[in-house]
Amino acid sequence: MSSQITHEMLDHLLEGVETTEDLFGQDGLLKQLGKRLIERMLEGELTEHLGYGKHAAEGRNSGNSRNGYRTRQLKSEQGTMTLTVPRDREGSYEPILLPNGSQRLAGLDEKIITLYARGLSTRDIQGQLEDLYGIELSPSLISNITESVREEITAWQNRPLEAVYPIVYLDALVCKVREEGHVRNKALYVVLGITLEGNKEVLGLWIAPTEGAKFWLQVLTELQNRGVQDIFIACVDGLKGFPEALEAAFPRTQVQLCIVHMVRNSLSFVSYKDRRAVVADLKQIYRAPTREAAEQALEAFAQRWDRQYPTISRAWRANWERLATFFAYPAAIRRVIYTTNAVESVNRSLRKLLKTRGALPSDEALLKLLVLALRNITKKWTRPVQHWKEALNHFAILFEDRLPI
Repeated sequence: MSSQITHEMLDHLLEGVETTEDLFGQDGLLKQLGKRLIERMLEGELTEHLGYGKHAAEGRNSGNSRNGYRTRQLKSEQGTMTLTVPRDREGSYEPILLPNGSQRLAGLDEKIITLYARGLSTRDIQGQLEDLYGIELSPSLISNITESVREEITAWQNRPLEAVYPIVYLDALVCKVREEGHVRNKALYVVLGITLEGNKEVLGLWIAPTEGAKFWLQVLTELQNRGVQDIFIACVDGLKGFPEALEAAFPRTQVQLCIVHMVRNSLSFVSYKDRRAVVADLKQIYRAPTREAAEQALEAFAQRWDRQYPTISRAWRANWERLATFFAYPAAIRRVIYTTNAVESVNRSLRKLLKTRGALPSDEALLKLLVLALRNITKKWTRPVQHWKEALNHFAILFEDRLPI
């Protein structure tokens, strides 16, 4: 298309344009050009509807014909403009580009939804549109536009899922919601899956009063009801009872506790002057080449630090079976499962968004904002996770009877 726009055409259009106001202003060239293009497209729609062109002979005695124009107000990214819309005598023509009753092009609605998904309030969006494009929309209308995606959100939350996810990450974060005049903390449950193709997919979002293993079991049961039959490895944080809930829903799933969470929890007992040394010794455990070497490193850690910080080695030993899961796998899989950073990266983006908005007026408003935000976040997920082919080859051997062909 761009190759059809010649320099001569551009030079002709720019004749008389001397300032940026002449080009970008309220009555500038771009706005005039946008108006003329839309009106030309509407003329083309009517021609298609009637089946013959303007002044064409085949239109005589056809039973329907052009019948002048009516004016319509249109709000677009070029600002508010008055259009002349062609009419037919029967009144059967309804513009596709600008449906009857609408004052906005679809692109403007999408821009409003995108701004909302980036954390702007309805009044912030109103100010942005007025400042950038000279468009005046009420906050209630903007709210109605964002509300129009509710069916899309419901469909996303209830969509069928794949039968097998080799790896799933489960985590929760705290959000603020206003209820009965008070701001309350709510737990947002996030489940991120890795598909057989190695692509990341958010399987769902759930809101509950607090984070707990009992609600996690409800989440996992819902995943089953939506089609998930098997998970090879589930990466979770250290919530008490969480691994048991997961194993109740998916008995064959191996649980990997997040090493990063474990290290952070360990350091909460350590004085500042010892932190570097303790971190170095903990690395000897989780970076060991084999489980046996890791157990030896844990024993060495206990001998060195138990006198000052006995709770650290005690906690690692109590959780060892679920901390040491990743030692059974090669480096390609270890890199993917030893931490829940993949889902925490999603959570960081959501927290950043929520920080700009503060408390939301309801659970429904919170869910709408976050699902729309995920549309922006997941646009960047264009490639499989690193070393996925190598990891999948090992899964094919380790889970031969469970991997779909």
